[in-house]
Amino acid sequence: MYLTVEETAKYLDVPREYIEHLIKEKKVRCLHDGEQYLINNSQFDIYFEQVEKYRVMIQDYLNEPIPQDRDIKDED
Repeated sequence: MYLTVEETAKYLDVPREYIEHLIKEKKVRCLHDGEQYLINNSQFDIYFEQVEKYRVMIQDYLNEPIPQDRDIKDED
């Protein structure tokens, strides 16, 4: 599905100027129909999959219990 620059900015939750910068730097594939740029949103699917994968990894790491230190002795 093709989106305009404005729709892509809303889809990615970034400013419109950032999308325009990505287009100028040729970091985003797009079509120009003479009037506006059209961007295929399927190229961002891998990005979202990686973000979700890293989010799960970080959450698992944060939920891991802290091991007790072996050097600490419980002496009274």
